Amino acid sequence: MPINPEAVGTTSEPTAFTWTSKDSLLYALGVGAGATDPTGLELEFTTENSKDHPQQALPTQVVVMGTQKMPAFGDFNLAALLHGEQTIELHQKLTAEGSAIGQSKVAAIYDKGKAALVQLETTVTDQNGAPLWSSHAGLFIGGEGGWGGDRGPANNWVLPDREADTIISYDTRRDQALLYRLNGDRNPLHSDPSFSALAGFDTPILHGLCTFGFTGRALLHGRCEGNPERFKSMGGRFKSPVLPGERLDIHMWDESDRTLFQTRANNRVVFDAGVFTSH
Repeated sequence: MPINPEAVGTTSEPTAFTWTSKDSLLYALGVGAGATDPTGLELEFTTENSKDHPQQALPTQVVVMGTQKMPAFGDFNLAALLHGEQTIELHQKLTAEGSAIGQSKVAAIYDKGKAALVQLETTVTDQNGAPLWSSHAGLFIGGEGGWGGDRGPANNWVLPDREADTIISYDTRRDQALLYRLNGDRNPLHSDPSFSALAGFDTPILHGLCTFGFTGRALLHGRCEGNPERFKSMGGRFKSPVLPGERLDIHMWDESDRTLFQTRANNRVVFDAGVFTSH
C-alpha cells in the first residue's frame, strides 16, 4: 500500500539497545574525526587507550542509535526516499558505551504535492526512564503526495545578512560513504552505482547523516571548544546531496543564545536552516 496519512500518532514498541566503545570509535571515523591529524585534536573520539585522553563519544552519534524499530506508515519505493530534515537534542552527555531504551512515533505526515513528508520523533531514555536524547527526522518520499492533505508549517529561518562569524572546513574522503555505512545505514543509494542511477544520481551520494556528523564536529569545536558536555542541540534541513570527496564548509553566525549555521560544498548549500544551541 502507499503512504498512510492515518498512521500519524502510531508508535513503535520500546526497544532496548546497547552501544560499545568500538561503535563510538567507528562512528567518529565515519564522520571524519582524526582524518587530518590522527594523533592530535580528536584522540578522545578516535582512540580508547591514549594517555590523558579518556574516550568520549561525538554527540551526533545519537542519530545512528535508538531507531532500530520504526512505526509502520505505509509502503514505498526505497529509491524515492530522501532524508529531508534532522534535529537532535541531548538531555545528558552521551557516553562512549552504554545501554538505553528507544521509542519512535509518526509525529506528522504532510502532503508536499509531488512527495510526502513523514515526520518521525524518537525519544531515548536510560533503564530508569531518565531522558538521554531525542531526535526528529523528516523523510521526503517522492511520488507519495497529492492526496490533498496539510502541507505543513513554513520555515522562518533567515540567512543572516553578513559574513559568517566562523567558518570551519573539512574534506570528505572518496570512500567516506563506504566507511560511514558500517554504522548501520546500508541503503545502496550510497554504495551501489546501479541503485543510485535508479534514483537519478550519476554516482552514489554521501549519507545525509554523514554530512550532519561532519557539521556537528565543526559546531562542537567551533562553539563548544571540543567539549561534548556543552553540546545541547542542532538541527536543520538537507538541501542538496554531497558527493564523497567533496569539501564541506560550515558557516556559523552567532545570534544571542544560539548559533545559526549552513553547510556548503563548492559554494552549493547542502545543509540549510541550521540552528545550534549549547550549554
